[in-house]
Amino acid sequence: MPIYPDSFKTEVAEKNSIEDVISEYVVLSKRSGTNRFGLCPFHNEKTPSFSVSPSRQFFHCFGCGKGGDVVTFIMEIEGLTYPEALEFLARRANIPIPVADNDAETKKRARMYALNKDAARYFYEKLRSPEGEAGRRYIASRKISAATATNFGLGYAPDSWTSLYDAMRAKGYSELEMLDADLIRKGKNGGFYDTFRNRLVFPVIDTTGKVIGFSGRILGDGEPKYLNTKETLVFNKGRNLFGLNLAKKSKAGYIILVEGNVDVVSLHQAGFDSAVASLGTSFTDEQARLISRYTDEVVLAYDSDGAGLKAAQRGIGILEKLNVKVKVLRWEGAKDPDDFIKLKGPGAFRNLIENSESQIDYRLLNIKNKYDLSIAEQKVDYLKECTRLVAEFPGNVERQVYAIRVAEIAGVGQEAVIKEVEDQRKRLLRGARARTEREIRPEKLAQPAERDLRYDNPESAVAEEGVVRLLFLEPSLAGKTREKLESDDFTSEALKHLYTVILSRIDEHRALSLSLLGDELSGAEMSLLVNVISKPETLSSASDTIDDYILKIKERNGRDSSFSDLKGLADKMKNKGKGYK
Repeated sequence: MPIYPDSFKTEVAEKNSIEDVISEYVVLSKRSGTNRFGLCPFHNEKTPSFSVSPSRQFFHCFGCGKGGDVVTFIMEIEGLTYPEALEFLARRANIPIPVADNDAETKKRARMYALNKDAARYFYEKLRSPEGEAGRRYIASRKISAATATNFGLGYAPDSWTSLYDAMRAKGYSELEMLDADLIRKGKNGGFYDTFRNRLVFPVIDTTGKVIGFSGRILGDGEPKYLNTKETLVFNKGRNLFGLNLAKKSKAGYIILVEGNVDVVSLHQAGFDSAVASLGTSFTDEQARLISRYTDEVVLAYDSDGAGLKAAQRGIGILEKLNVKVKVLRWEGAKDPDDFIKLKGPGAFRNLIENSESQIDYRLLNIKNKYDLSIAEQKVDYLKECTRLVAEFPGNVERQVYAIRVAEIAGVGQEAVIKEVEDQRKRLLRGARARTEREIRPEKLAQPAERDLRYDNPESAVAEEGVVRLLFLEPSLAGKTREKLESDDFTSEALKHLYTVILSRIDEHRALSLSLLGDELSGAEMSLLVNVISKPETLSSASDTIDDYILKIKERNGRDSSFSDLKGLADKMKNKGKGYK
């Protein structure tokens, strides 16, 4: 992993305001004091518990416990390593990235990108060679023009066991490099064979223009119909979308989300240049966040079969958490968008988009289709399900409008439905409050959110947290602490590691901040540190306080722990001061 200088890390943190960066992914609307709040992007919730502190430049979720600085956030949200997140933010702020050409992983990553690019070129040329006749016939049968095929870089994998293998070996790539990129696989007899054979090949290109993997469509009968590159150093199916490298340039104002690669190609050819598709997986939270970087409106154009309906429902649930406006297309007489356009033309598809249903109308109609409203029992069940859905809408006016619509469809009084919606709303809020109260019990607060970091001795850990917190906030206490406390006195391995990392930086006279610790702490440890330093502490009496913490650790070390006086200890620490002084 490349090691970047502290000066570079500091510049990246200073030029990427955490509030600005997180606002690109999370709607931060609620403000409490100097902090901003929103719905956590890392777990499902209906009431905002995700806090961003612009003054301290860190985030913390009171629900799932995740926390960190702006680099940690990008690592989590984009699925990047620490160096990759630094580089991502450096590019965002136009900061030159220091050369780190002595790093093995960086070299391996660059080599894989080069291999994928050469493989894509190989497939592209094969499609246009005499060997590519089968691929060209398939493209013609799907009415894909030569210009569109070129635009997407479509290629052909010959019906050969080692064609690509031989070509890449001739370019100097090793068997291990091709295996790591999933371009070849091991045979039962110890040899190697090409992963993609007799398939139309769609190169998967990320938003920076790099070829990160491939999707191969079988030309005849057989399974799997689509074969995708496995997870590699540069490719993750759940965090990428086919066609987004082109769709991000669209002026349409919305992204069309479809199920298949051919649908994407067909829509772009018909003039709908904002179409994208997932890569052999169900639509994921990471893909939704990726889309939300480029648009705040998505049109779902999934297949019209039962699986497509389920996929649409799932997509709606994921996208609405990001405050993305969702519309859903409905059509008859065609299985998918490609089929629809071939049968009825681009104009008809544009009419579908212009007259598409909002996700609320779509979901309410799906509920209605489940019941026979002429039967009293089913009408009651319909009303119960609809009022539960409408009760989740945050706006009072929105709830009332849709409550009236539900009442009209069911043929019952508006007042009764509106009252039921509000009763359901109150129950939802009570449930949310109860969950919050359970989460803030002293026993739960004493434990880290990450299960892997459980405290065996919670009473000692409260004091151990105090030592870590005071050292981070007041590094001048390091000398006194080192004299009185050994790292082996810590009962928590996670807190012991935080203590040694902080103490080491202080001993080396290096600056101490969250932005400088990302390559020394795991994501769970960073979250723990943020939680620890977020707790109130009075620095005016820091020297005496750290003595108290050390004494408490010495007293508790090696004894059985219980929660008998945990709340009293927590209250004592809390009463030492409200906030930093």
